[in-house]
Amino acid sequence: MRRNAYLFVAISMLSGFGSSAMSLVAGLWVLDLTGSTAVAALTGLCVYAPVLAGPWLGGLLDRASRRPLVIAVNLALAAALFSLLAVRGPGQTWLVFAVSCAYGVSYVLIDAGETALLPSALSAAELGDVNGWRSSAQEGMKLVAPLVGAGLYAWQGGHAVAALSAVMPILVALLYLVVRLNRPPSGRPTRRAHSLRTGLAVLAGQRTIRVPVLLAGVSIAMSGFVTAALYAIVVTELRLPTSFLGVLASAQGAGSILGGLVVGRLLTRRGPVAVGVAGTVLFATGCLARCLPWWPVTVAGAVTVGVGLPWTVVAAVTAVQTHTPAALLGRVAATANTAMFGPLVLAIPLGSAAVHLGGRPPLLGAAALCVLATTAAARDRWRLSITTRRPRRCSAANDHDRQTCVTG
Repeated sequence: MRRNAYLFVAISMLSGFGSSAMSLVAGLWVLDLTGSTAVAALTGLCVYAPVLAGPWLGGLLDRASRRPLVIAVNLALAAALFSLLAVRGPGQTWLVFAVSCAYGVSYVLIDAGETALLPSALSAAELGDVNGWRSSAQEGMKLVAPLVGAGLYAWQGGHAVAALSAVMPILVALLYLVVRLNRPPSGRPTRRAHSLRTGLAVLAGQRTIRVPVLLAGVSIAMSGFVTAALYAIVVTELRLPTSFLGVLASAQGAGSILGGLVVGRLLTRRGPVAVGVAGTVLFATGCLARCLPWWPVTVAGAVTVGVGLPWTVVAAVTAVQTHTPAALLGRVAATANTAMFGPLVLAIPLGSAAVHLGGRPPLLGAAALCVLATTAAARDRWRLSITTRRPRRCSAANDHDRQTCVTG
């Protein structure tokens, strides 16, 4: 089991490095090819848009053998990245967009595939810790890979970055080959279970899955919603250079690494719902801290957001892994990813429009929405506890029988 844990952390590091390096360089490459910042920004949309097709793509993981499919997706991604070596001028810009879309599709399949494979390779007690370590590894790569990618791009150009990024999924595929699956998934779902409503039904039908996924979705959407507001806070309110955004990104990354290292223990002690609520509250606190006109508090807010946001994601992923039937894990995991990351497609442009009101109103609105979400989760838990404690009625013939049929 420990060997598998190390392998999955290594997989997260390699895939995180390749994707983080290429996601930055793809925009820079398109900008240099076209001279248009608007066109360059569309590379990010190509990456995120396929997450909306998660419920359909996830069904592939339930129909086929998951490990071979994930390995095949990684190898196909490597081939797509090597195709970027054919880019020579503006006429091949479409190829960069095509590879960005391929990255987006691979994210959906690989993330859902890893979520579905982990319970077959690890014990239930290890899932929270390993999910936290994987989150820390990915966040650590987000600090290192963009610097390496940008430096390599400035030195050797986009072809070198594409080749380096293509090597990463090949190494990931090799690591998947040596993972030991101790508990293969049980029988395949029925044809009816392949319907789109299956994943939604599992998410909506179990509170232990529904609440963490919804809290993660709200927090992630609000993180996109306040992106433009954070720019306004730094430049307009604090009157600091735009380079200070790099300091905040590093502070948030450091918080994410720290949060990922401790979240496993919290999940073991408190469970996914409580950790999801705590992460959402921390994210809201970080948004409020960013509203204060003092840069050290803004940095502290970035660290707080960095801790809270991964907690919500790890709590949701662990809840899906531990409360979903094995035969449906692929579809449910992909549907959960859509619920968590799909709202970003709308939240980011809405946040760009809301920033015209100033930097603070979007941050206050995001914090308020997160507080409402946690309040609703707590109210749902209270209602559930009242329901479970409510005595059931019975029609016993005598007082002794009436007492024995009352449940607490």
